[in-house]
Amino acid sequence: MTKIYKIALLEDNTKQLEKLEDYIGKIPNAELVLKSRSSDDFFEQLKNSSPEILIADLDLGNDSMTGMEVAIELKMPVFFASINTADYVEDMEHLKRDSEVCVDHITKPFTEEQFAKSFKRFLKEVQLFSNLKYVHLDFNKTKRNKIFIDDIVYLCADKQAGSESNNKQIYFTTRKNENLIDFSFSKMEEKGLLKSQFVTIHKSFRVNKKHIKCYHKKSATIEINVFDEVGKTRSHQLSVSENYQNDIKKNFG
Repeated sequence: MTKIYKIALLEDNTKQLEKLEDYIGKIPNAELVLKSRSSDDFFEQLKNSSPEILIADLDLGNDSMTGMEVAIELKMPVFFASINTADYVEDMEHLKRDSEVCVDHITKPFTEEQFAKSFKRFLKEVQLFSNLKYVHLDFNKTKRNKIFIDDIVYLCADKQAGSESNNKQIYFTTRKNENLIDFSFSKMEEKGLLKSQFVTIHKSFRVNKKHIKCYHKKSATIEINVFDEVGKTRSHQLSVSENYQNDIKKNFG
């Protein structure tokens, strides 16, 4: 099924607003759910809508905010359509890096064809970025939970830790551990958990590389932080089996 993206449009010029609305209406996987000519009205409408992507002019005239400031506050994928994009390139780079969202732009004036090509390419980038950031996992009581990959610390198949059959334990940075239902390490990539993101340290453990603080050679363990049962983050160590010690030491020692 094709993903339909909900679009918010912020443009202070009435004619440009109508033109962009028409352009967006012709893109099959885009649905305009909010349009506004000012930041105040935009944020008021935002209370009753849930856009996923912002299209904004950078210069909103006499508005109290710029399009860049609105984008910084929203922290959602943003496609700038403006006459002065060159003046904001550094700000766009900061937004993309600091907020970890997709950012692109097109400089006015542009034709409908130019806009369509640029925006469709941007939607593909958003889709790819979204797929890499989130996965949907089944837990004991809830199905298809949308999980931010960077929140996952490690997955465990150790029966002593509570794993059983084809179920696993999954540990996080922001929530208590859960029972992961009908999950196989051999099919992690099919679920969206890539080998480039997770490393094997033991037949029972797959660990998010971003959360490995260091490797302790004497104890042959890695150090990580996990969210515990009482709602606090604590330091924890996981054993690295002999087969994986050289690789782990080389990369994290």
